[in-house]
Amino acid sequence: MPNTTAMRRVLKDVFGFEDFRPGQESVMTHLLAGRPVLAVMPTGAGKSLCYQVPALVLGGLTIVVSPLVALMQDQVAALRLAGVAADTINSSIDRDGNVAAWRRVMAGETRLLYLAPERLMTARMLEALGRRDVRLVAVDEAHCISQWGPAFRREYEDLSRLRDIFPQVPIIALTATADEATRTDIAARLFGGGVETLVLGFDRPNIKLSVTARSDGRRQLLDFVQRHAGRSGIVYCLSRKKTEETAEFLGRSGVRALAYHAGMAKEARDANQNSFMTEAGVVMVATIAFGMGIDKPDVAYVFHTDLPGSLEAYYQEIGRAGRDGRAAEAHMLFGAGDIRMRRMFIDDEDAPEEHKRRSRARLETLVGYCETAQCRRQILLSYFGEDAAPCGNCDNCLDQAPRSDGAAEAAIVFAAVAESGARFGGAHIVDILRGARTQKILERGHDRLASFGGGAARKKEEWQSLIRQLVAGGFLTPDDHGGLAISEQGRALGRGETAFTYRPLEPRARSGPGPASQDAAKAGDPALLAALKAERLRLARERQVPAFVIFSDRTLIDMAARRPGDLDGFAEVHGVGAAKRKDFGEIFLRVIAAHGGK
Repeated sequence: MPNTTAMRRVLKDVFGFEDFRPGQESVMTHLLAGRPVLAVMPTGAGKSLCYQVPALVLGGLTIVVSPLVALMQDQVAALRLAGVAADTINSSIDRDGNVAAWRRVMAGETRLLYLAPERLMTARMLEALGRRDVRLVAVDEAHCISQWGPAFRREYEDLSRLRDIFPQVPIIALTATADEATRTDIAARLFGGGVETLVLGFDRPNIKLSVTARSDGRRQLLDFVQRHAGRSGIVYCLSRKKTEETAEFLGRSGVRALAYHAGMAKEARDANQNSFMTEAGVVMVATIAFGMGIDKPDVAYVFHTDLPGSLEAYYQEIGRAGRDGRAAEAHMLFGAGDIRMRRMFIDDEDAPEEHKRRSRARLETLVGYCETAQCRRQILLSYFGEDAAPCGNCDNCLDQAPRSDGAAEAAIVFAAVAESGARFGGAHIVDILRGARTQKILERGHDRLASFGGGAARKKEEWQSLIRQLVAGGFLTPDDHGGLAISEQGRALGRGETAFTYRPLEPRARSGPGPASQDAAKAGDPALLAALKAERLRLARERQVPAFVIFSDRTLIDMAARRPGDLDGFAEVHGVGAAKRKDFGEIFLRVIAAHGGK
């Protein structure tokens, strides 16, 4: 197939890769055939190549829509170092720089143009681009267009006009975090429903999943980090203040920890990010402002000191660990205060009530994940529509947490759900079970249901937790308005064909997870690897780009293992394309030779 040959040639010659990752070739083939694609790929699966390779095969101009200025600039810098004519026009660049970039676009020199959605969708920009040879449009972080997504952005709404503005141009939307409702919404808004949706799997089996009840949060964090001494990790905090205080606390405790949040000066953020990317054993303490577009393969763990916003956000954040395929951990502290804080955030949000209802339902599902006694990976993958067997690599599989047979309690809940019409949320169901004579109960006559007061012996919080665990386990299914219905799995439980075990509400002080298993195989001489990283940092500072834009850690590890002695050997290193072979080959070969060569 000519397209396949062309794709493989670009993949090797430009990007230095021998083969596609799972799913990439299928996405590219659809695009090159002119078909629109919604690609849902796990974090670290190589989404960017899915449009970068077709852009170079197709020729002409590819427009890339991206939500973050820093992410656009890093992508453009990486492409330029690979010999690709890429540009971005954005608010962080001075007027002369933006004018020069636009002249290159108008001259037909630019292959990929990165724009924020609000800049792209201006009448002036669209009119000018309409006179260019646009061959492909890529919308990155596409969940931002969906009102059901974890990071809805109003400036993305206008992108729904793209299919009318460029009717003959294939559009690709890419995201790592989209459940079925979000995927359906993206397809409707961006493609009018007519799109090939490729969901390429969500499982990251090398990441151990664990949740611990918060007791002494700082001590729990320090114990965890010290068990991973010398490894790089990310610690997520809810607020900027907590981020800085936590980084200072770890620093006083002998940990090389740096802070990162949107309130810091750009120079400080960039310096800390560069240190994290290039130095061994650095811990980045950050808000969610850190992470998007970060390609550091050897992150050993992600630690959440606070509850994230949703399972989608959690999945995206833990996906920054273990990209090198080695054992990694995702650990979260969880307490009742987290739920109150997150509910307050939702209530204070400037959003329609329907969106708030969906956000509350997502929060309840996340809390159910935290409270569950089932395999956490099963719960997480089920949320994204995937079936999985118990993983053997989460705390619930590895540590037999106290759990109880919940079949009888589930039957009581199911009775209240069914008798009330399967259209009310968890709070109302709990009121029925507890026999609460609220106005809503009395108006609907639910005080006359057989299940009314049937669970009065249990506390309100116990029933809330049980219902969350039933939802997380797939026995109850929430609708778009938060109403609960009994799923087929729930009906099977009612018939005695399956089991439901739950974790009692009482918190317990469990120890954190043990240290990650270490990969015994070392990538050659540690001194050589350190020297290669130092040279990469020097080149990055010289060019004023992040270090990973020069070469990824995986490339340097392969370089240290291979110890190439000439440019032909250097071209065989993973991630070395023709442009980087020309620009950096002799430089890195000298470093290798200084450490004894082959």
